[in-house]
Amino acid sequence: MSETEPTPQALVEDLVTLLTVERLGADHFQAPPKKDGVGRVFGGQVIAQALQAAQATIEDDKVAHSLHAYFLRGGTEGVPIDLATDRQFEGRSFANRRVVASQDGSPILNLAASFQRPEQGLEHQDPAMPDVPPPEDLPTGQEAREKVIEHYRDRLKPAQVTFFLRPRPVELRPVGSMHWTSSEPQPPRTQVWFRAVAPLPDDPALHRAVIAYASDFNLLGTAVMPHGVSWMRGELISASLDHALWFHRPARADEWLLYSTDSPWSGNGRGFNRGQIFDRNGTLVASVAQEGMIRRAREKR
Repeated sequence: MSETEPTPQALVEDLVTLLTVERLGADHFQAPPKKDGVGRVFGGQVIAQALQAAQATIEDDKVAHSLHAYFLRGGTEGVPIDLATDRQFEGRSFANRRVVASQDGSPILNLAASFQRPEQGLEHQDPAMPDVPPPEDLPTGQEAREKVIEHYRDRLKPAQVTFFLRPRPVELRPVGSMHWTSSEPQPPRTQVWFRAVAPLPDDPALHRAVIAYASDFNLLGTAVMPHGVSWMRGELISASLDHALWFHRPARADEWLLYSTDSPWSGNGRGFNRGQIFDRNGTLVASVAQEGMIRRAREKR
């Protein structure tokens, strides 16, 4: 680590700040922009911030068990995000919240979140956790990104290299090759270990928000793997359309979690992706589904 690079703890503190929403009214919040953010707002950030706004309006012991979000417009870095929350239902066992995230008066995301008071019930789990190497046996996230940059260095501008190699608060350690570099069709399946790079506060709501943040990583790329195309080669135009997340069990986002994804279908300019998040004991802690726009980029003439 160079003297100018932030420490892992500083990176995580910045992430906690990013996911800490300010209450402006009873059900009205504002989320800060990402420090040194560039370009379009990361979708997982808006999902996590909207979830935090919804969680802040739950006044009893209910916890989030699912969320469903629609991306409406791309958000712009450097601009705060307004979060208007609607208490749509408040029951004995369940509650529901709707959040509209906006910038400069234009909605960029709609999110509905459901909350439940914890209770005992029938239990089963299927499928089993994939048999993959532990994260300690894999290259670090930084090493994986450096390998990608080396592969594409002649195609990238210096600013793109800097952006791609910037330190991150959540480390990803992919199992095997990813869609970033391959020019050959591959089965639409990936496995990635992830965790915050330093300890997080002991706040279960924050850990759910960080898992929601990380659930947008690598998911859309799974749908392009059978087609041998890549963003890194300028062959794709894409955008997330919707995102669903179900929390099954409590989990810490600062301990290694395995994110296993697959894509059973793509067509009509869209790709459908599924994800399962396991802890190291093989417990399924969350499930994810997302559909996104995927189009071949037109060649410049």
